[in-house]
Amino acid sequence: MLGEMREDGQNSPRMPTERPSSADPLARLPHGDGFRFVDAVKEFSPGVSGQGVYTITGSEDFFRGHFPGRPIMPAVIMVEALAQLGGVVVQSDPDSVALTDMRLTAMRNVKIFDTAVPGETLTLRARVLGRLGNLIQLEGEVECAGRMLVTAQLTLSGQTPETAS
Repeated sequence: MLGEMREDGQNSPRMPTERPSSADPLARLPHGDGFRFVDAVKEFSPGVSGQGVYTITGSEDFFRGHFPGRPIMPAVIMVEALAQLGGVVVQSDPDSVALTDMRLTAMRNVKIFDTAVPGETLTLRARVLGRLGNLIQLEGEVECAGRMLVTAQLTLSGQTPETAS
């Protein structure tokens, strides 16, 4: 899930062990324009929680088929947005080493309550529930205009720098 930007501008699947400044927490995301679902981080407590936003433009590629003539934001993309925000929070933890090759590895209790359409702005919230070695448990929610859209518990995992090769 998280990685680092190479000199040629391409994403690498590895996350550097040094952390970018918390002034720009999104610098931790390797995702490019076509697959970044967090536009800005509005509230941020490194290693604990974060709140971000994503505005659905309608130009996202998945809208060509989901659904023609009646585009709605796929709920699985909303879950991905929570994982991205959660990864930013986790990789910023000043008390833990940054993990390499961070990925979304489990989803539990995912509930989809409503949909969102182009032109709407999603509010994303992620909170770390616990960490055991390279496994991180998160909970998150997606809201839009006061409507709860998605709630989920997610697990992220990665490699500690000494075990990554």
